[in-house]
Amino acid sequence: MTIRARVRFVADDIWDAPEDGNIYEVIDGQLYVSPTPAWIHQRVIARLFFFIAQYVFGNGLGEVVTAPTGLRLDDENGIEPDVIYVSNERRGIISERGLEGAPDLVVEVLSPSSATRDRGIKLRRYAASGVPHYWILDPIERKLEERVLTERGYALVGVFGERDVFRPTLFPDLEIRLAELWS
Repeated sequence: MTIRARVRFVADDIWDAPEDGNIYEVIDGQLYVSPTPAWIHQRVIARLFFFIAQYVFGNGLGEVVTAPTGLRLDDENGIEPDVIYVSNERRGIISERGLEGAPDLVVEVLSPSSATRDRGIKLRRYAASGVPHYWILDPIERKLEERVLTERGYALVGVFGERDVFRPTLFPDLEIRLAELWS
């Protein structure tokens, strides 16, 4: 009789993943592999990054990066969010290999292979790790969900559509015309 041991992955495994174009993440000790994102996914990230980066760098607020950047939340959670913002106050989490702790903002852009995970286990993991702001972008529905961490988990601030001007809670002076993300 063969006994199979259940393998638990650790967060640091994301830095040892093969360079094969896939995205490797460890969430609660389980390995998740996602295919290379589609064009629309990457296009939306690039456009959103442009708006956030102009604001963050223009005001000297901190750092903002896109995937692939490893985020180690704890021993069992190593994730690659689509966009990450780290304020000057949290700059200490930045390391040579990525981030080691909760950033101020995580943005995930939904893909068919990741939508359930982004709205489920990742949402709960980011909340449990103390990430104060979580945005989810849906490029098919052309919507952005803004969530803010409370004592009971994430509260939905709002769902913003293509015709809306998004004024994030985190950056009150920033205005993003969402139509420009998809135009």
